[in-house]
Amino acid sequence: MTIVDERFIAAPAESCFRVAADVERWPEILPHYRYVRFLRKRGFGTGTVTMSATRDFGGPLRWPAWWTSEMRVEADKPAVHYRHIAGITRGMTVTWSFAPRSNGTHVVITHRWSGPRWPLIGGFAWKHVIAPYFVSAIARRTLAGVAAAAEQANAESGAGAVHS
Repeated sequence: MTIVDERFIAAPAESCFRVAADVERWPEILPHYRYVRFLRKRGFGTGTVTMSATRDFGGPLRWPAWWTSEMRVEADKPAVHYRHIAGITRGMTVTWSFAPRSNGTHVVITHRWSGPRWPLIGGFAWKHVIAPYFVSAIARRTLAGVAAAAEQANAESGAGAVHS
């Protein structure tokens, strides 16, 4: 099953890509991220990374989620890719893509996974609980935070209007 979360960001694609790929900085700019640590780093945005974020259900109810991924970037495209290798989402692939527009960037996060390997209920749990209430909910908050950081950096650089 594939789920897609997307957002327009009023900043150049390169700025959006840099903020999205600089995952070690995410806990500073994304309040729902508890930590991001490279277990093995092989360059900017490349290596084995473990992440944890909370899914806020309102009030004091917060559910921690964690996963470990092989991460790689394609700066020339630009794109960010993950293959989850540990956690409940083991086997999931994730791609961030950045399409320049005349006044900003269309950013798309695509998650592909068939669900946990739980007999009988794995696919159902993925489609009706994990995908909408955890993966997509966290992705939407992450996109919003990346958008805010990229737009702020764009404004501070004096770029003003975005031209691709």
